[in-house]
Amino acid sequence: MLRHAFSNQRGQRRRGKFGTVLIALTMLASTSGCGLLSGEEESSNASGETTKVKVSIMPTIDLAPFHLAAKNGYFKEEGLDVEIVNAPSGQASVTKMIAGEVDISYSSYTPFFIAEAGKVAEKDGNIKIVADASSAAPGSTMVVAMPDSPVKKVTDLPGKKIAITGQNTICDTLIKSVMKTNGLDFNGIQWVDIPFPEMSKALANGEVDAAFMTEPFITQSAKTVGSVPVVDTASGPTQDFPTAGYASLGKFANENPKAVGAFQRALQKATVESEDRSKIEPLMVEFSKVDADTAALTKLLQFQSKPDPSRLQRVPDLLLEFGTIGQALDVEQMIAKATDA
Repeated sequence: MLRHAFSNQRGQRRRGKFGTVLIALTMLASTSGCGLLSGEEESSNASGETTKVKVSIMPTIDLAPFHLAAKNGYFKEEGLDVEIVNAPSGQASVTKMIAGEVDISYSSYTPFFIAEAGKVAEKDGNIKIVADASSAAPGSTMVVAMPDSPVKKVTDLPGKKIAITGQNTICDTLIKSVMKTNGLDFNGIQWVDIPFPEMSKALANGEVDAAFMTEPFITQSAKTVGSVPVVDTASGPTQDFPTAGYASLGKFANENPKAVGAFQRALQKATVESEDRSKIEPLMVEFSKVDADTAALTKLLQFQSKPDPSRLQRVPDLLLEFGTIGQALDVEQMIAKATDA
């Protein structure tokens, strides 16, 4: 049995059918990931040799290094012509990948592991993690409430109405973890599916007692309706918890190891550069609906790039613990193999 401290148990994965997982992902609640960012990039290698790669993304802060790589020509330098396909949510992004509409999908990790647990195809259909994107930093993923809400601390959460983007996402997963750490029963929680941009209104109108938010929505909500933080979900077992990344189907990763390597190198260069916050805030203003003041106040996630199997293993282990997936997954077997150009 898995313990809450995240075991490294491995197991066999059951086979599933492509259509079943595609339907399941389509029905999952909307959006995983954080914040608001979007954009497009068109590139070509100086030598004329390029690899066209379609990438589905969402408007999230986690994608700041991706946009930085695009704007600074790092994909182009690696011989990649990146075509951006916008998706409204993490589940929609993964569904596009499974349907063959894109080569690489950006999403929170939960839909990737749910898809892998169901095995999307009999051959080369498994999920391969191409690159990491982010992990939860202190103050970047919070349960917030109005000052007059009955929810004022973590022990007030049981039985309350809590807004999340959807069940079986990073939202309820992090809340369940924090509650279990504090010896609380999360089974009585009334989960209310609400998109991030609409949560502040729901809080102000008393439709929910609390809401799980990520940045910049935490900062925006505080400014617009006066909500206050109640629980930092990036704490305890979920401190520095992996939140989002990039993945492809096994067929693409196995047939394009050079493209995978090029994508990783471009993102790594931009991720290192993203340590300079002054390079991220303008992207938030340019590609999102936040003003400069909000961008300056926003607590950023911890940007990542290299997929570390031991670190990422925490996600499916926690999903198995909560019954979100039915069998153990070995993340090391899911990391895409990359080669140099």
